[in-house]
Amino acid sequence: MTPLRWLITVVSFLAMFGASAWVVSHNWPEGGLPWLAWQAHAAALMALVVEVCTRALKIQASALAVGLPLRFSTALRVCLGGDFAAAITPARSGAEPARFLVLAESGMPTAGRVLVLFLELFLEMCSLALVCAGLALMFANRGASVRGLLALVGGYSTAVLGAGAIGLLLARRNAHGPSPSWARAIGLHAGRWRVVQRTLRQLRTSVQSLRSAHRGYLLAAFAGSVLHVVCKVAALPLLVFLGDRTFAVTMDSLAPLVLWPLALFYGGVVVPAPGGGGFIEGAFAEMLKSSIPAGIFAASLIWWRFYTFYLYIVIGGLAAGDAALRAIQRRDRVSLVSDRVVSSR
Repeated sequence: MTPLRWLITVVSFLAMFGASAWVVSHNWPEGGLPWLAWQAHAAALMALVVEVCTRALKIQASALAVGLPLRFSTALRVCLGGDFAAAITPARSGAEPARFLVLAESGMPTAGRVLVLFLELFLEMCSLALVCAGLALMFANRGASVRGLLALVGGYSTAVLGAGAIGLLLARRNAHGPSPSWARAIGLHAGRWRVVQRTLRQLRTSVQSLRSAHRGYLLAAFAGSVLHVVCKVAALPLLVFLGDRTFAVTMDSLAPLVLWPLALFYGGVVVPAPGGGGFIEGAFAEMLKSSIPAGIFAASLIWWRFYTFYLYIVIGGLAAGDAALRAIQRRDRVSLVSDRVVSSR
């Protein structure tokens, strides 16, 4: 991380703290400090633990499915290192380099690392699409806003899968040779096109390797992926329903508490600022104020962000923060060298 990027990260985090402070100050409960019952904290913490463990299980099972040994502890560091790097980089761009480096330091060969991370992302999108389909059935006829949220998240997963399909088609014809005219027209000249071709070849090899993957391990990885998405969106409903026992649990009251966090978590990737730069806090206040009791609204925001973002930074930094920072620094150096090579031509 360069000094400028650290400055951007610090400013973004200050904006997040400022947005949280603004929301809390305008929704200060009459009973005093924003707090929740201990049962709400225990449930949210348990959801976090299960989410991280099932995600690590997904990565371990993905590796085993393609014949690559991987210990659960290493898979856990892969997840947490990626979480830490994602939190401090724009649009979570540091996540994959960090995961790649942790796998490299475990002794996994380059081709294996690419294959495992490709499979992990593929299963993530498939599980997200399945969860969205399940929520669509669960919250059927609950209004246009519900359909819009499901379309947003489902469209994200579909777009990623569609981009992969397009990449696979390109890999069949453009994995070798000079850059085509359309690539040169959008700025993909020789140096950058070779990077694209290398990625296309890796994608083609990854897809071919999946044909011989172990079906049992793939199923276990997919189940872990689905559970991790479910646990990710369970934090806010647990905090709200256990934080205010008088709040009625109905399908109408549950829908926004499930769907908006899902949309913010996956849709927040389009925000370039690290951690969202206050966008997530502002969207939370705007979209969920009428869905959460006023007495616990401020506390719900604070503790939801704590259990779904800030605590991941702390745990990720302790588990694999050094590897994540080294991965980001390497990525920045490679990007700088590539840009200099292209500009010199």
